[in-house]
Amino acid sequence: MAPQPSTERDHWVSWDQYHRCIEQLALLVHESGWQFDKILCLARGGVRVGDVLSRIYDVPLGILATSSYREAAGTQQGELDIAQFITITRGTLDGKVLLVDDMVDTGLTFRRVRDHLVTQFPAITEMRTGVLWWKGHSQAIPDYFVEKLPTNPWIHQPFEDYDSIRPHQLESWVRKGQSN
Repeated sequence: MAPQPSTERDHWVSWDQYHRCIEQLALLVHESGWQFDKILCLARGGVRVGDVLSRIYDVPLGILATSSYREAAGTQQGELDIAQFITITRGTLDGKVLLVDDMVDTGLTFRRVRDHLVTQFPAITEMRTGVLWWKGHSQAIPDYFVEKLPTNPWIHQPFEDYDSIRPHQLESWVRKGQSN
């Protein structure tokens, strides 16, 4: 199903657009000439972004779980939780690190995570950040971004349907998808 037209309040993204944004982010980093050793993505929103970039660049992928959008069915930012440990495919978090997420909204998560990483992982020699969407009201400025959204719309990503479906609804969901 095609997404609705975007407005100042709502930014709709299809699967194709989502994947193109990730590819554009990869190209922006490449064109900058910056070489990095590892990618660290913020779960949940940055996992798909980090996975694709890790495959394109053939570098280890680390995952750091963070959570703040739990209020009002995930539409309001609450208290930020940062996981105690990082899962990484090879080695430890050190050297030059590209920190990625799907978006930077208020900038709170990016600032707090950056401070956390600098404190907990002193072997990081340089860190840059990359996102698909950078909202205009953000207090953090990513090093790389695909789209700047000055009106701070809600971004409707293609996987958000899964936020409201539960296991007992899957059979009818799958059947509905097969009939389209």
